Amino acid sequence: MNVDIIFAPASTQVEPAREATKTIPIVFAQHADPVGTGHVASLAHPGGNITGVSMVLTELAAKGLEILKQAVPSATRFGVLWNPTTPSHVKVVDAIEVAGKGLGVQLLMTPVRAVEDFDGAFSTMRRERADGFLVPPSPLTNSRPIPLAELGLKYRLPGMFGNKDNVTAGGLMSYGADFNYMYRHAAIYIDKILKGEKPSDLPVEQASKYDLVLNLKTARALDLDLPPTLLARADEVIE
Repeated sequence: MNVDIIFAPASTQVEPAREATKTIPIVFAQHADPVGTGHVASLAHPGGNITGVSMVLTELAAKGLEILKQAVPSATRFGVLWNPTTPSHVKVVDAIEVAGKGLGVQLLMTPVRAVEDFDGAFSTMRRERADGFLVPPSPLTNSRPIPLAELGLKYRLPGMFGNKDNVTAGGLMSYGADFNYMYRHAAIYIDKILKGEKPSDLPVEQASKYDLVLNLKTARALDLDLPPTLLARADEVIE
């Protein structure tokens, strides 16, 4: 159709867009690792037809695991719901494994490729005696916050997410960038490109603010007493 621009929010959508064209500008809004996936040459100089707003998911996911351990200090094993179809998750899993060793916890890597995999993943985590779970954000898990929150409560497992929407839906906690902020700034990139600027000349912007959100109602439902130090650190507490 020879469109003027392609908006591809995350690495999952950027990859097929990149394969389809090397000339039509592509803008992303929540890319986890544009350099690591090879979608841009560098943050300062993207160099091709792709640019946008990024979050440092490899570091965020590792930090999320650390905060989850603080919330459940007695935990020795955590499940990780990662998505093999999300290009950035390969490096994210590596970072989480390094973080797990540093925290002295075992990790149960549990792949989920579709909503239909959710229940089986939670059944596996329960059977393997996981003490909680970590969900690195992906388009799949971002778009299905309610089923994930319900399964966390059903299987009585505290969960750490990368998207506040998962906590609003009933998940226990999240640590991540402000998605609304990132999408608004992606619109600025689109505006500049439509006015004549080149993606290769527009540096990738990294989200600068990361929020810790806790759901106390869910904590009570799980009979989990969150440490006062964690509550004091929270940017938002949902009662």
